[in-house]
Amino acid sequence: MPTPQPDRGLYAITDGPRADLLDVVTQVLAGGARLLQYRDLSADTVRRHAEATALRQLCSAHGVPLIIDHDIALALAVGADGVHLGRDDDDPRAVRAALGEHAIIGVSCYGSLPRAQAAARAGASYVSFGAFFPSPTKPLAARVPIDLLRQSAALGVPRVAIGGITPDNGASLVEAGADYLAAITAVFAAADVRTAAQRFADLYSFDRESTR
Repeated sequence: MPTPQPDRGLYAITDGPRADLLDVVTQVLAGGARLLQYRDLSADTVRRHAEATALRQLCSAHGVPLIIDHDIALALAVGADGVHLGRDDDDPRAVRAALGEHAIIGVSCYGSLPRAQAAARAGASYVSFGAFFPSPTKPLAARVPIDLLRQSAALGVPRVAIGGITPDNGASLVEAGADYLAAITAVFAAADVRTAAQRFADLYSFDRESTR
């Protein structure tokens, strides 16, 4: 059975290829990441399959779902918990038919509330909005206003905030309603990735305490 999708928290996205991927992901998971996305846009299918297989085992041991960026065939091959779809990928309905009813299917919605509404109707497990801040990974990405998180509160699916997010600027997004904060550089390029992940996780710990 797939690992269930958690309610909230850090959504860590890998920055491969890198030789120390498994060691670094181990630290990120120990720091409290609640979702992990394997993102590697290279054409090395053999290495990607081996890494995704190893990450599947590692994530399962930590009770964290593994999401594969775009590659439905790879997700199927390694038994990943789901996939993340972009602008040019298949409709969520078709992807769910391929991966199964329990698969976690995320959809990038950039700054478009109508796209998010359509994705939710199509059965997306979550939608993502961004970039909220200047992004080292996608420096040309259009900026999205934080108020979009408030405007999308009635979607009925969890919302991921992405784009230039750090532990320092992430609190405003949590306050606005982000169920997950997605991070690449702020975690995987940190000098201490476990501490960086913990700082993100703490944003949700503080948020839970403040609502008691």
